Amino acid sequence: MNRVDAHHHVWRPASAPGPAPGPGPRRRVHTWLDAPGMADLRRDFTMADLAPSARAAGIDRTVLVQVLADLDETTEFLSLASADDLIAGVVGWADLTSDGLADTLDALRAAPGGDRLVGLRHLVQSEPDPGWLNRPDVRRGLHTVAQRNLVYDLLVLPHQLPAAISTVRELPDLTFVLDHLAKPPIATGALEPWASLVRELAAQPHVFCKLSGMVTEADRDDRSVTALRPYADVVLDAFGPQRVMFGSDWPVCLPAASYAEVVGAAEALTARLTPAERTEVFATTAERAYGLAGSDQPGRSPDDGPRGVAR
Repeated sequence: MNRVDAHHHVWRPASAPGPAPGPGPRRRVHTWLDAPGMADLRRDFTMADLAPSARAAGIDRTVLVQVLADLDETTEFLSLASADDLIAGVVGWADLTSDGLADTLDALRAAPGGDRLVGLRHLVQSEPDPGWLNRPDVRRGLHTVAQRNLVYDLLVLPHQLPAAISTVRELPDLTFVLDHLAKPPIATGALEPWASLVRELAAQPHVFCKLSGMVTEADRDDRSVTALRPYADVVLDAFGPQRVMFGSDWPVCLPAASYAEVVGAAEALTARLTPAERTEVFATTAERAYGLAGSDQPGRSPDDGPRGVAR
């Protein structure tokens, strides 16, 4: 079957901001790559690097996801998408707290590749305030995202799930996608309180979940399917295959597992599902949630009905 990778990145890191010689997007400072264990990721990762692995895994469409809180990065990602049929959608970044958010989103839609803009994301996991999503200015911005018929990706840690739960309850007209299962403590083997909070979040029908990012949360000495399975089972049971989508988290996954290994793990974790349910996880859920270009639910305009589940 044709497959969708609903979560990957590209970047061209630099030690200082500014243009780089040669073609391609300008280099940007990625200070997060200075963290321990990131040495192998301190280089360029491009669509040309991803394409062979994606094609070998039967991936024919992807969702390119923001890395930096940088509006220019989003513009460049949209431009990449306009020139590469592999990228069916872009989850970009814009300042949710800005009074000019609506105008910013309209400008992104009008930019080259703007029809591939399917959602926004902020690095909430890095916010010191666990209730950042509850701030009035953030909620106002999320209302604007809903009005522009975009999806919002939730990048949160387990202790931030209570704020995510209250946020999605207050915004029933906005489709949310939980990234990386909210990064559960797979390395320790603990399930609670993460599992109960995820089930509470999944009770809201306008929330989806990405089966992604698991190998990087596992113990470095045990990244087996057996170690990952309890966490995958929680989200598959809580959301159902109709609201779970596969994502590779390439190239962040690479220090832990190759692209093929991540795909293989996802296949093993979903082996108990029916063929139709596996099609949901590997294609249909992402198509429906994001309204991906190239699907029977193409990229939508602000005037179209809401993305995601029918309500």
